[in-house]
Amino acid sequence: MTDQAVDTSGPASAAGTEGPSGAAPRQFFGRERELKELKADIERAGLDTLAGRKAARARVLLIAGRPGSGRTALAEELTRALLDTGDYPDGLLRVRLTDLGGAPVPTERTARDLLDQLGVAGPPGADGDQLSQLLREALTGRHVLLLDDAADAEQVDPLLPDNPGCLVVATAQGPLTGIPGVRPCTIGGLDKGSAVQLLAGAIGQVRITVDPLTAESLAEECGGQPAALVMIGGWLAAHPMASVADVTKQLRELPDDAEQPSGARPLARAFRLVYESLPQTAGRILRLLALAPAGLADAHTASALAGCSVSAAQSTLDDFVRLGLLRTNGAELPQYEVPGCLAPLLQALLADRDRPAEIQLARARLLERTVRQLQSCRAITDPEDSEARRKLAGLPRSLRFPHPEAAAAWLRIRRPALLASARIAVEDGELDTLARRLVAALVRALAVHQGTEAAASDLYGLHGLVLAVAERRELPRERAAALLNLADLDARTGRTQEALTRYRAALDAGRAAKDPYATGRAMESVGGAYAELGDFNRASDWYGRALAQRLTHGELADEARLYGRLGSVHTYAGQYGEALRNWRAAAAVYRRLGDLAAQARALSEAARVQEYAGRPQESLRTCQEAVAWARQAKDVRLQAALELRLADTLDRLGDPAAAGLHRGMAQRLLGKDEPACEIRSGSTEN
Repeated sequence: MTDQAVDTSGPASAAGTEGPSGAAPRQFFGRERELKELKADIERAGLDTLAGRKAARARVLLIAGRPGSGRTALAEELTRALLDTGDYPDGLLRVRLTDLGGAPVPTERTARDLLDQLGVAGPPGADGDQLSQLLREALTGRHVLLLDDAADAEQVDPLLPDNPGCLVVATAQGPLTGIPGVRPCTIGGLDKGSAVQLLAGAIGQVRITVDPLTAESLAEECGGQPAALVMIGGWLAAHPMASVADVTKQLRELPDDAEQPSGARPLARAFRLVYESLPQTAGRILRLLALAPAGLADAHTASALAGCSVSAAQSTLDDFVRLGLLRTNGAELPQYEVPGCLAPLLQALLADRDRPAEIQLARARLLERTVRQLQSCRAITDPEDSEARRKLAGLPRSLRFPHPEAAAAWLRIRRPALLASARIAVEDGELDTLARRLVAALVRALAVHQGTEAAASDLYGLHGLVLAVAERRELPRERAAALLNLADLDARTGRTQEALTRYRAALDAGRAAKDPYATGRAMESVGGAYAELGDFNRASDWYGRALAQRLTHGELADEARLYGRLGSVHTYAGQYGEALRNWRAAAAVYRRLGDLAAQARALSEAARVQEYAGRPQESLRTCQEAVAWARQAKDVRLQAALELRLADTLDRLGDPAAAGLHRGMAQRLLGKDEPACEIRSGSTEN
């Protein structure tokens, strides 16, 4: 049996990355009994069936084993076989439930990741309960879910589909007590034959054949653990003059760490042997990869952490893959993963060998490099003669992208690492200036390449990080900006009350910062929130406050917009006199600005208000005035829409002949098959 990778209990592939592959395909060995039991368990009657009830949820298969035992490889081999049968045509979804630091990943993040894989956009700012409910509703087909490295049942339960046609394969260190009907398939080391086969796949059958008994002894020294065997096989492949007996002796002579559980010691010894054989520079790069966000790195990550050239870092990372210390996606833009079972060993090694100041400096170098890459990623989308492109030309070639498509591909592949980098930088709290620059650059890059709508969920989290730093550092201007951005996203997803609370907090922060833009924007947004809630009196009050501030600064475009907003809410409230006054004021300001089309739209709204107020003759005259301004603005579609409104008014006044003339004019302006646009005042737009 073969599979793409021998598991080292590393993290599941991050969203947006290709499956792992190396220079030669790696193989899956053994576990025939476990695979047979797991496949049989799928057909086994569950508790619901035994009780005479129809199964309400997906069947859960659990593979339990310590990190490095090959539990993820077994899960991958099982899911591959199941997908090959065609019983699960909707494919595989996978996610890792524990981060490399050992902390459980929040349900909100895992549910959102799975929804992304399904192509379903989770509402920005939604909590774990909302997203898990949305996930269960989206899992209507026959999917296989691979939940890797679950910490407990509380992590798995919210993700279980209410669909008996789905199958969930989970890996964990122990049982998931609390989920009914789950029988763990507990695995230990590989049997001797399979372990020796794995070694032979790495170093060739000849070196095994000359001393088969020693090869079996080496497998025993590795505890039959695939992760340890892969590293030792990689080391032997890199040292063709070394014999299997030599490495077996070296492993035996290495002292055990008394603080390690006995089952984890073979992996720790194998890692130590491989690490101590590395050159000093390579060893330092490997230790510093413990700082790679989400355990994901590329050549720039390693280069920045270690302060070496990108080419040297690339070569070293490829060597690590051959030694079994990393996994790679093997793509044109290679990304490397730190296996989950090795992450604690790297972290302990880093803490023991490197001073805190050196570690902090490495973090700072990585953040600075990431900021420059993000700036380059965004700048490549600007026009050739722009200032940003001129600055981009001054960057080293390795930091530049040849075209926007390459930048977008890099951003897509590195997105999980970039988001993790932002979270880690903010949580660390020691490099807040760099953290703020990183978040700002990431927001701009996502907005340019994905669009604000598509990237809304990521942007919501990033604005939350900005808010955390602003509150920690007591930066009212940044706090106001973050609150406004978060509130806008809340309002866009229907959480109007939450948006209102944030807009009010942003107003306080803007006043503390003495920032007229933030305070004006917040007051206008508070008015918009009240209007959305149907409280038109409060909405008009807040719009009036915002207008008073704009009037003191002479900001004509903002004045016109606010007059229009006031006209709208007064219309909704039935206060037609106030509404008419504000729409005419908006039209006057647009005339001062020279925006004739906007002036015509404002007059058309005034005509609508006059019609609501029961003054059709005045409405007719105002609409005729609007048509004249639209004609002068040479806005054909707007003029046609106003002609149709004029025709409707004439119909209501009992003059169908004149109404027909105006409808004919609209058709001549647009052509018979093209509909006129809906009239919407620019003053009412956000």
